[in-house]
Amino acid sequence: MARARVMPLVALCALAAFAVTGAQVVPLDSSKQVLDWSRQSNIKPQNFSLTEEDRLQLLGRPEEVTHRKLRERTRVKKKIEPVQQDDEALVKLENAGIERSKAVDSAVLGKYSIWRRENENEKADSKESQRSLGEATADAELPKSASERAKAMGQLLAKARDQLYDCKAITQRLRAMLQSADEQVRSLKKQSTFLSQLAAKTIPNGIHCLSMRLTIDYYLLSPEKRKFPKSENLENPDLYHYALFSDNVLAASVVVNSTIMNAKEPEKHVFHLVTDKLNFGAMNMWFLLNPPGDATIHVENVDDFKWLNSSYCPVLKQLESAAMKEYYFKADRPKTLSAGSSNMKYRNPKYLSMLNHLRFYLPQVYPKLNKILFLDDDIVVQKDLTGLWEVDLNGNVNGAVETCGESFHRFDKYLNFSNPNIAQNFDPNACGWAYGMNMFDLEEWKKKDITGIYHKWQNMNENRLLWKLGTLPPGLLTFYKLTHPLDKSWHVLGLGYNPSIERSEIDNAAVVHYNGNMKPWLEIAMTKYRPYWTKYINYEHTYVRGCKISR
Repeated sequence: MARARVMPLVALCALAAFAVTGAQVVPLDSSKQVLDWSRQSNIKPQNFSLTEEDRLQLLGRPEEVTHRKLRERTRVKKKIEPVQQDDEALVKLENAGIERSKAVDSAVLGKYSIWRRENENEKADSKESQRSLGEATADAELPKSASERAKAMGQLLAKARDQLYDCKAITQRLRAMLQSADEQVRSLKKQSTFLSQLAAKTIPNGIHCLSMRLTIDYYLLSPEKRKFPKSENLENPDLYHYALFSDNVLAASVVVNSTIMNAKEPEKHVFHLVTDKLNFGAMNMWFLLNPPGDATIHVENVDDFKWLNSSYCPVLKQLESAAMKEYYFKADRPKTLSAGSSNMKYRNPKYLSMLNHLRFYLPQVYPKLNKILFLDDDIVVQKDLTGLWEVDLNGNVNGAVETCGESFHRFDKYLNFSNPNIAQNFDPNACGWAYGMNMFDLEEWKKKDITGIYHKWQNMNENRLLWKLGTLPPGLLTFYKLTHPLDKSWHVLGLGYNPSIERSEIDNAAVVHYNGNMKPWLEIAMTKYRPYWTKYINYEHTYVRGCKISR
C-alpha cells in the first residue's frame, strides 16, 4: 500500500521541478531517469516539502525504523563474529606452530624436498616455463617455444594432481627419519665422549719428551747438585706454604711461575711439590734449572712415604682387591667407541694414583705446619694469594669456593642417596664446593680427625655403592659442615669444559681452573682460554723447544 503511494509522489515532485525550469516533461519510465534529473544543478532537494504523512509513508513508522536498524546491526554482527573467531583461531594455530617449530632441531632434521626424485626434471621444466613467460603480456610477445613449454607444464601439473602425497605416509616416513637421525646422534655423542675421555688420559708427546730428557739429565748430576736452597723455610709456619701434587712437569711449572709472578713478597712463599717415582727426577731437574726466584721449593716422591701403605690407606687396600682389578683391567674391553663410553671417566688412571688421594693426608705429610694452601696442577694464579691466610675459617677445616647454583652441583649429584648410609647422614640439597684451590687449617684438621673420617667413608665404599670413584665425593662427606665458603672471585672454574664463561669473570679471578677434559696442555683445549696458561711458559727454553712444544 505504501509502495503504491510513493511513486505518484515522486512523479509529482519531478513534474513540479520541470514546471519551474521549463524542462520537457517525459514519462517516468525508469529510476535512471529520476536519478539523471536529480543531477541537474538547478534542482535542489531542499526545494521539496513533504507532509508528515508522506514522510511516514516513505520511511516507515519510528518503531519500524528502530527495528530495521537493530536487524541490520544483528546481521552485520553475525557476519563479523565468525571472521573474528577465525582470525583468533588462526593466530592461536600460528603461535602453536611457532612454539612447536622451536623444539625442532634443524641441525638434525635438515631440509626435505616435497618433490619426488622422479619428478626433479619436471620441476626444472616448470621453472623453465616460468622463465619462458617472463614479462610477456600478449601472445605476440611470447617466444616460439612457449607453447611447448606450457604443454609440458600442464602435463606436470596433471601428473602432480594424480600423484598426491599421503600425509599419513609422509608423517610415518619423517618420524622414521627422525628416529634414525636421533639414534645416530646418540651414537656419535657416545663416541665423542669416549674420545674426549681418552684424549684427557693421554700425555702429549712433547710433555713426555720433556720429562724423559729432564730425568736423564737429573741422574747425570752429582748428589750435591741435586739439592734445593733454603731448606730451613720448609717447616717455618710464619711463611706462606703451598701443596702441589702432580706428575706433569709443565703444568706444575705454570702453577709455580704464575703464583710467584703475581706475589707481592715472593721470598715468603714455599712450594711443597710431591710427584711419583717416574717424574721425580724430571720435576727436580726442571726447578733446579728454573728456580722460582726468591721463593722456596721442595720436591718429594710419594713412593718414599712408607707410612702410606695398604694396611693404613683404604684406597690402596681396595686397589689390591680382585674386584677393583677386574673393574680397571678386565680383558673384555668394548670393541666399539660408543660401547666404550660407559663409565669411561671413572677409569681414568688418576683415580689409581695416590697423588690424587694424598690431599686427605696433609697433616701427616706436613706435621709442623698450621695452614697450607692446596693447589691443583690445572690452575693458573692471576693475583696475590696471601689474603687467603687472613680469612677466618670460623673453626672450619676447609676454605673453598662453593659451586652450587639452583639444582647444580649439590650433594645429590655426587652421592647415592638411595643408600641409607648417605640418606640418613647428609642433606641432598647441601651445596657442593670445588677442589683446586683450598685453604686447609691443619690444626683444626688434627682436632677433628679428618683423616679418620675419610677412612671411615672410604672403607664403607669398597663396592662403590655410596659414590663412584674420585676424590670430590669423599671430600664432600669428609668436610661436611666443616667447609667455609670463600668469595667466588678467588676461584673461577670451568675453563676445561665451559665455553661460556664471561671474560670479565676470568680477568677478575685470583685463580682460574681448567677442570674438565680440555686441559690447556692438550690439543682439545679451548683456544680462547689457552693464553691464560701459555703466557707463563717460556717457549724459547732449550728443553721446551727441543721437545717441539709450541703454543
